[in-house]
Amino acid sequence: MNEAPIVRLIEADIFERQVGFRFPFRFGAARVASAPQAFVRVRIADESGHESTGWSAEMMMPKWFDKNAALSPDDNVAQLRASLHLAIEGLRATGAATPFGLHAAAETDHHGTAAGEDLPPLVASYGLALIDRAIIDAVCRMKGASAAEAVRHDLLGITNATAPDLAGFDLTDFFSRLEPSPRLAVRHTIGLADALTAAELAPAQRLKDGLPQTLEEVIAAYGHRYFKIKVSGRPAEDTERLQAIAAVLDRTVDDYQVTLDGNEQFENIDAVADLLDRIEKEPLLARLCRSTLFFEQPIARAEALSKSVAAVAERVPLEIDESDGDIGAFPRARDLGYAGISSKSCKGFYRALLNRARVEKWNREAGSSRYFMSAEDLTTQSGLALQQDLVLAALVGAGHVERNGHHYVDGMAQAPAGEQASYLTAHADLYEGAAGRARLAIKGGELTFGTALRSDGLGSSVEPDWASMTAS
Repeated sequence: MNEAPIVRLIEADIFERQVGFRFPFRFGAARVASAPQAFVRVRIADESGHESTGWSAEMMMPKWFDKNAALSPDDNVAQLRASLHLAIEGLRATGAATPFGLHAAAETDHHGTAAGEDLPPLVASYGLALIDRAIIDAVCRMKGASAAEAVRHDLLGITNATAPDLAGFDLTDFFSRLEPSPRLAVRHTIGLADALTAAELAPAQRLKDGLPQTLEEVIAAYGHRYFKIKVSGRPAEDTERLQAIAAVLDRTVDDYQVTLDGNEQFENIDAVADLLDRIEKEPLLARLCRSTLFFEQPIARAEALSKSVAAVAERVPLEIDESDGDIGAFPRARDLGYAGISSKSCKGFYRALLNRARVEKWNREAGSSRYFMSAEDLTTQSGLALQQDLVLAALVGAGHVERNGHHYVDGMAQAPAGEQASYLTAHADLYEGAAGRARLAIKGGELTFGTALRSDGLGSSVEPDWASMTAS
């Protein structure tokens, strides 16, 4: 293939589509029952004047990017809108460069401008991430290439410009050897308020949509083997909740693995140690304890990277998620004892790939497999957003990916019938039609998405129905 093209951003538009949940999702201190999904459409041009259009999408999830209790969900959404508009201004002002070159030239100034508007690093990352992805999509369509091909054949021009610690590491060679799998195991999210058994549901809480609602029903319907368990930061209550979860998993799944997610709810590392002590001492949690892969972001981001976590990290691998506010976060976390970092499209396609390169470099140097990257979710919705995230998860070699959007939302319920029908036709390996909806097809605990990996562009061959959305 040709080398990375020199392109410029001509224009960008932002749209929104409201998404209602089947039942509330509780994580950390948040309880979310609906939220808008942002859609971005960009137009780029290369040096010869050839133009191309690209798209991206992501939930505007309140109470995750900024957990300031003084801010309302509407305030949180407004922050994300502001970040998107700042990113458009910054990338247009950058002029012409390779796709990654545009990102690298804009990133520092974008974060600085966002900080000046009192937008936290994760909020800043959101805006740049969505515009970057739409540009990547447009470049791939311009070149008639899939995103996987673009990464492997250096069509994006990714360098260590934003990650100087990777100097001396051959990024081009590393990316050329990536072999993304078209199948990923689904790691099911068990929210803090999710019902585990039918006995826990009052008749008025029972939904009539034909989808599984309790943990037992989810396992029976989808065949999951991987689970992500939300914990509250209150060790005694968490231990009791984990026993109830373990009772279901031990009884219904022959061989399972779990991850724990604190969503910043633990005051400090001592509170994390307290929970681990309780888990290890409880006989009913013996199997769950042996099956735990890692503990994700237990400590609030304001404190998480201030002190060493090495003592607890020797007991269970620790990962950062909300603390991953900029490209330098992973090396800082590593110095304190963390071993993992999450891949999320909302934080940045390029950031995930560069962090995956760090994992490779550090493990080579250590002669071990200590460092890792997992693929996590932000209630990612079926269609464009989900498919772009699956492609990224496959590129970083995640093996399994947290998916919860299909559990809290009924398929593509928020999309027009024509758009749903297009996805059922173009991406029939990933969706199935039921009850008038295009729903995610999880078989044997796995997703198959070869059509998304092969599609020209970043993950999807279906253009969103822009007329059905509201301009932002």
